[in-house]
Amino acid sequence: MSTILVTGGTGTLGRHVVDRLRADGHDVRVLSRYSVPHAVDLRDGKGLDAALEGVGTVVHCASTPSGGDERAARNLIDGAQRTGVGHLVYISIVGVDRVPLRYYRAKLAVEQQIERSGLGWTTLRTTQFHDLVLRFLEACARLPVLPVPAGVSDQPVEVTEVADRLAALAASAPAGRVPDMGGPEVRTLPDLARAYLRATGTRRPVVSVPLMGKAYRGFRAGGHLTPERAVGRGTFEEFLERRFGHEAGLSGGPGAGLSGGPGVPAV
Repeated sequence: MSTILVTGGTGTLGRHVVDRLRADGHDVRVLSRYSVPHAVDLRDGKGLDAALEGVGTVVHCASTPSGGDERAARNLIDGAQRTGVGHLVYISIVGVDRVPLRYYRAKLAVEQQIERSGLGWTTLRTTQFHDLVLRFLEACARLPVLPVPAGVSDQPVEVTEVADRLAALAASAPAGRVPDMGGPEVRTLPDLARAYLRATGTRRPVVSVPLMGKAYRGFRAGGHLTPERAVGRGTFEEFLERRFGHEAGLSGGPGAGLSGGPGVPAV
């Protein structure tokens, strides 16, 4: 059984991928800017070859909306080619080819770099993690009202389920672009906002605010959703209940308190 390296292995997704792979008996290396002994900043690549020595598969979870993903991917691909890595698994986002957001464009460019690399590769696109939706709503709730973009829905997915899928892909042969993975429900942002307010015991009017721009139009059109691939099970209410310790789903909206199921899909 060859060694598997996880980039961003201390992050929101990467740490769960590491845990799952180790639970399955794999030898796992964690690479991040501060993890010892493989502290590597992929944007400059210093120390990368040593971290990749003897590695058969890389799961590339490291990413940042602040920029640098394409340069980091180029360094990682070059290092993987030099050291004989046979399989590169990449986590991407549903809609990177449909929503003209700068970060999405970068993720799409990385997908294309990997496809052209000559390495064996697998790419999984998922919808946003529950954690990301929560951070967005927490930021919005700092105001006297809770504003959300008008006409936008989301399909949040449980990060541990994504980690399970990535671990399974890493233990398998390269598969190219695999089917997308989305959460169990497509929910409007006001509905998700009200679930958050119930779970935290916060009182705020929820206000839908129209925005401008091509990216906003892409989100309104549902370019980031994959209702035909609603294979996730954990709902937003269940995530909130674990986080805040309240029975968040008892007075919820569509699907509140349910476990979800096939039919509806972060970074």
